[in-house]
Amino acid sequence: MKAHDGMYIDGEWRPAAGPDTIAVVNPADEQVIAHVPAGTIEDVDAAVRAARAAFPAWAATPPAERAARIGALRDVLVARKDEIAETVTAELGSPLKFSHAVHVGAPIAVAGSYADLAASYAFEEKVGNSTVHLEPVGVVGAITPWNYPLHQIVAKVAPALAAGCTVVLKPAEDTPLVAQLFAEAVHEAGVPAGVFNLVTGLGPVAGQALAGHEGVDLVSFTGSTAVGRQIGATAGAAVKRVALELGGKSANVILPSADLAKAVNVGVANVMSNSGQTCSAWTRMLVHDSQYDEAVALAAEAAAKYGERIGPVVNAKQQERVRGYIEKGVTEGARLVAGGPEAPREQGYFVSPTVFADVRPEMTIAQEEIFGPVLSIMRYEDEADALRIANGTVYGLAGAVWAGDETEAVAFARRLDTGQVDINGGRFNPRAPFGGYKQSGVGRELGSHGLSEYLQTKSLQF
Repeated sequence: MKAHDGMYIDGEWRPAAGPDTIAVVNPADEQVIAHVPAGTIEDVDAAVRAARAAFPAWAATPPAERAARIGALRDVLVARKDEIAETVTAELGSPLKFSHAVHVGAPIAVAGSYADLAASYAFEEKVGNSTVHLEPVGVVGAITPWNYPLHQIVAKVAPALAAGCTVVLKPAEDTPLVAQLFAEAVHEAGVPAGVFNLVTGLGPVAGQALAGHEGVDLVSFTGSTAVGRQIGATAGAAVKRVALELGGKSANVILPSADLAKAVNVGVANVMSNSGQTCSAWTRMLVHDSQYDEAVALAAEAAAKYGERIGPVVNAKQQERVRGYIEKGVTEGARLVAGGPEAPREQGYFVSPTVFADVRPEMTIAQEEIFGPVLSIMRYEDEADALRIANGTVYGLAGAVWAGDETEAVAFARRLDTGQVDINGGRFNPRAPFGGYKQSGVGRELGSHGLSEYLQTKSLQF
């Protein structure tokens, strides 16, 4: 695992403009494993200028050639999958098996989907006496989070490249090493110089500089709703396009006809996955009064099995944040049936898999995004009550519905104010759009909908 001491700009590794660095810490043992440059406004400016200079030629490159480069990038990621998994495990703390399956598997699938889509997408269409051309927006400023570090990079960079855009990436400061590895893969895949550029750094410095740079045409950001508001305000002041994938507080609605044991066990697994650091995690489990006590017992039993199977949260600040929410849940009267605020290990940023029962809709743990392995189980009286509770937050990113009959589940899902709903444990689809309603964001990622975020339309009238 190699850490570069420079920025990847215009097809080469360049020394950073300033001397400051960021320590990369392994959250499992709290040891510093590397240092990367803390990018400055000067670094961002150099990267944007390189992207701007490379844009005309890349935009004019035939889609089939762009598809070939994305396909080559996918192949490099496949060839280096073990190195990627080990890097993610080292800087995020994810168990190695999960890193291989999800942190490597998902971005490879997404990259492959855009290699296919770039070659087949209709960038031109006839509408009556008009020809409509779909053209690349320009230079993209991509700001990505730490929870799925490579997946979030690929979900932004691959469609941007497929559209003909050039990119400047500012990855999360907690997980910059896999971003540097991705830059190496881009170089190895033969993507032309300046088409992809990487600047590591802190959000308030490098991220803000990228969002506000006059040479950036679109800002694509994934992270908290609070920061998303700031990014949106900065971009809006310059009449700049944004794509925002923000927070979530997803409901897992178990209707009385469902297989209760399966729904509960899959629901607990979903929340514990990636140590709860998933914006679309089903952190609120809604169960009918008649099945509530059984569901609580099943969830507590299931959560207990994850004590030694999940990794730490990403850093000490996140650990304290999650433990603070658990304490808040106890203070507000929720019943702790598994886990608790006490750290389960002396070393590392671990949080006990935690389950609360008797959670009321107005409680803090039912309304705010915790981003840790914490599940709230809530009771409902009938479907109208379940719908009110499920839709009763400012978020609308994802959710789940379980029922004995698929038609029944779909009918309920259609009434949820959320961008994605899994029906009876539906599987991840790299071609399906992902994004939120309400304060969970603006725009979509993945598939053709994700590609369209990086395109603008020009209509020729005849």
